Amino acid sequence: MVFRSHSSASPGNLLSRIGTGCFLGIWFLFILVPFLSLFLQLTGFDMGLLTGSTLAIRAVTTSFTTTAVSLMILVVVGLPTAYLMAKHEGSLTRYGEVLLDLPMVLPPAVAGVLLLLAFGRNGLIGSLLAKQGITVTFSWFAVVLAQCFVAGPLFVKSAINGFRAIDPELEETALTLGKCPWQVFWQVTFPLALPSLTSGLVMAWARALGEFGATIIFAGNFPGRTQTLPLAIYVAMENNFALSMGLSALMVLISFFLLTLIKLLERKDAGRFRGAKG
Repeated sequence: MVFRSHSSASPGNLLSRIGTGCFLGIWFLFILVPFLSLFLQLTGFDMGLLTGSTLAIRAVTTSFTTTAVSLMILVVVGLPTAYLMAKHEGSLTRYGEVLLDLPMVLPPAVAGVLLLLAFGRNGLIGSLLAKQGITVTFSWFAVVLAQCFVAGPLFVKSAINGFRAIDPELEETALTLGKCPWQVFWQVTFPLALPSLTSGLVMAWARALGEFGATIIFAGNFPGRTQTLPLAIYVAMENNFALSMGLSALMVLISFFLLTLIKLLERKDAGRFRGAKG
């Protein structure tokens, strides 16, 4: 039997490459043109417009402060949750993973309504807090809760995948060497899962930083208290379009930096596991 090899330069292959190149070119242009439009419009932009704007300074401060608190909460609550879900298979874990996915597929406005119904003054939990004189809605902490609700699943799911990718034999070997479970976690499990944990945390930060719908419904849009960068862009659109463009460019640069960091972490994580298999 004679096998004929198809040349990579065959007409069919060539047409396939041309078609792929055309569709990729159209898609990349569709994504790239809006960004080019923004930065071309910013040619000669006066940075003093950003640094001298009270709206911009307050929004940046609020965004970075609230997201920092959100990330700390996610680590404290999400890390043990992810570890337990990764190590315990069963129907409870499967339903838990579905519940984790839910906030990521909900429209942000729906997330805001849900939080309002839960923590509002007449809400399921908010009514109990109101009796104690505690108001959550339209406060600085409401921004944090909204960010945790929409961004938390990104961190938890990435952490679950990181813990599941670890070879159980490594942990079992550490136990046989006299390490207690707590020592095994911090000396073996945590370092091996750290790239996935960091990547998930960066993704959660990017998502929290860009949150708009849930925040404006649940926390409001109060300058210096609940007005984050996306809300400030929305406000600036009405009377200072140049400032809104400057803030948008800032958000784009931050997002680009975070995505680049995520890719580097993923590449490092993949290389580590390839090395472990080798």
